[in-house]
Amino acid sequence: MSAIPACPKCNSEYTYQDNLLFVCPECAHEWAADDAPKSDDNVLTVKDAHGNVLQEGDTITVIKDLKVKGSSLVVKVGTKVKNIRLIDGDHNIDCKIDGIGAMKLKSEFVKKA
Repeated sequence: MSAIPACPKCNSEYTYQDNLLFVCPECAHEWAADDAPKSDDNVLTVKDAHGNVLQEGDTITVIKDLKVKGSSLVVKVGTKVKNIRLIDGDHNIDCKIDGIGAMKLKSEFVKKA
């Protein structure tokens, strides 16, 4: 017997396969076999300058003087930043720095504290 997954909408175990689709007779939900959520595909992995994996809420330390674009301010070496958020993109750390405000940083210029 083949392993037919339970319905992702109502968790019914009475699903059946109809050609390339799975169908739930209880809630009439239809989905393709490749629509199943993949566990590791949507995980954002951000590493610091030393290769340590960063997570939401970590504290980091700046390892290089960073000029703030459009301003005369500079984020100095050794500045600690608490409670970071990880985002997708070139500047993959979103944070607030005391005395400067909200900023986006590149992970290659920080290390995990």
